[in-house]
Amino acid sequence: MATPAPAEITAMRRAIELAARGLGHTSPNPVVGCVVLDSAGRPAGEGWHRRAGGPHAEIHALRAAGERARGGTAVVTLEPCNHTGRTGPCAQALIDAGIARVVYAVPDPNPTATGGAVTLAAAGVDVVGGLLADEAAAGNEAWLTSVLRGRPFVLWKYAATLDGRIAAADGTSRWISSPESRADAHRLRAAADAVVVGSGTARADDPQLGVRIAGAGAGEISPPLRVVVDSGATAVKPGARVLDGTAPTLIAVAEDADTGHLDGLVPVVRLPRAPQGRGLSLPALLQALHDREVRSVLLEGGPTLAGAFLAAGAVDKVVGYLAPVLLGAGPAAVGEAGITTIAQALRLDVTDTVRLGPDLRITAVPARPARPEEN
Repeated sequence: MATPAPAEITAMRRAIELAARGLGHTSPNPVVGCVVLDSAGRPAGEGWHRRAGGPHAEIHALRAAGERARGGTAVVTLEPCNHTGRTGPCAQALIDAGIARVVYAVPDPNPTATGGAVTLAAAGVDVVGGLLADEAAAGNEAWLTSVLRGRPFVLWKYAATLDGRIAAADGTSRWISSPESRADAHRLRAAADAVVVGSGTARADDPQLGVRIAGAGAGEISPPLRVVVDSGATAVKPGARVLDGTAPTLIAVAEDADTGHLDGLVPVVRLPRAPQGRGLSLPALLQALHDREVRSVLLEGGPTLAGAFLAAGAVDKVVGYLAPVLLGAGPAAVGEAGITTIAQALRLDVTDTVRLGPDLRITAVPARPARPEEN
């Protein structure tokens, strides 16, 4: 197999950009981008997976390329699928279009869809995998996590002062972060399948948990499922903003909770309590969400819920908005997380830092354990 040409590397970078346009619209399917080059290596067509159940990225790109696809190259962020679901197999569509070469970034780990590369090679198509795999995987992190771990990808988002406070001593918190940070947080909501808060946040803030993005029309955004973790079913009452009907809502309660006041108002899922007796079992919560085709969760709960997720090892990424503000007292960003000594500290790898107005947005992921030879 020939190594990727410069034009193919450029095309893959473009395909990764295209794939990102599908965030918030394709779940439970992955986001995928595709660029078709003609036989001379010139761009002939491009596309991305726009919505679940709709044509895949390869189909959009092939349609745009038309006859120029024959003898050309398809550059795709994910290995072309090999199964028939709501749409046909992309591997066969590429073969039928006369594509001579396929370059993809990430192999498909889904057991029902994998095998596209083998099918293509068996048909005489030159296949190369792994081009810009890390970059493409980062754009598809939620879906890949859901397939590989069998649970939704969890991103914990919070806003805090430089001394780590999320509210003042009297409980006031509006606004610690800047308008720019708050707008960016709505972008995170728009990309998530579900936004999760706890009973403390529901009581204190009565949040609406909707998505507000300037310039976006009502039909352009698929609102995430609003989830309130309310073990005793006491925090959400009739008239709560989270019950306003603008987006689907789910209340997670303990198996023995009295939910009579919620009958007919909102769906309720009953879950076992956590082994230590406080709160709900987070693995059970994530499984229940996964069963509802939730592949990505934006955790916006307060310090108690954040600490529980961290203690359970169920946080895949952290986005913190740090404001140049000092309070000196008030609740911290995270509560009890099962950490009692510095040796147990959860170390993070910072992947991105950005200025948003006066604030600093820090993105980090749990650090991978060091290999013995790295110690």
